Amino acid sequence: MNKTELIAAIAEQAGLTKDAAKKAVDAFTAVVTDELVAGNEVALVGFGTFAVSERGERTGRNPLTKETITIAASKQPKFKAGKALKDAVNK
Repeated sequence: MNKTELIAAIAEQAGLTKDAAKKAVDAFTAVVTDELVAGNEVALVGFGTFAVSERGERTGRNPLTKETITIAASKQPKFKAGKALKDAVNK
């Protein structure tokens, strides 16, 4: 399912126009992004938790030249599914 299909499904299930559903999806993604950038978690009970994890600096190897390189530290967005979501998927 892509974003357009998600918007159409939300509009149908919630009885909204596609324009209103698009605004809701865009607002949701913007709020989650803003919270993760600020270092906060977004927890939706039963669905899951969006969080940021930090990866430390590490050593890697260029597969073409076999040269050792340093891979910079970075932050990664993570999603951990909640119990209700896991149970629904595993039915």
